[in-house]
Amino acid sequence: MAIVKLAQSDDDIRRCFPVMKALRPHLQDDEDLLERARRQMSESGWRLAYVEDDGQVVACAGFRIHEWLVSGKILYVDDLVSAQDQRSRGYGKALLDWLKTLAKSEGCTQLRLDSGTHRTQAHRFYFREGLVISSFHFETTL
Repeated sequence: MAIVKLAQSDDDIRRCFPVMKALRPHLQDDEDLLERARRQMSESGWRLAYVEDDGQVVACAGFRIHEWLVSGKILYVDDLVSAQDQRSRGYGKALLDWLKTLAKSEGCTQLRLDSGTHRTQAHRFYFREGLVISSFHFETTL
């Protein structure tokens, strides 16, 4: 049975590394993830949730709650990924449903996320789960 948990300990964060690495290949190892996670937690309130099934981390999501002038309080998902060999088993849906419930309980008016243009499988999942494309995200390297 899939259980969603909030990473509290360093070990919880480290256990998410193999799954997060699939989405964030620039992460060097579990210590790199831990260092970045702890920094983001202290600077921006970033949190890490994960789905565990049979003692194994099978999906995880990094997120933060903050307020925007355009929309008020939102839950922004920085990272949402399921283990490659665990996809289409409901873990991503369980995690997204958990995030939506948390957002509502914390007074958020929206859940938002960005997704790379090449992640078409993820896009199909987001559409199925009722998310819509509401804007374009632009960036430049400095």
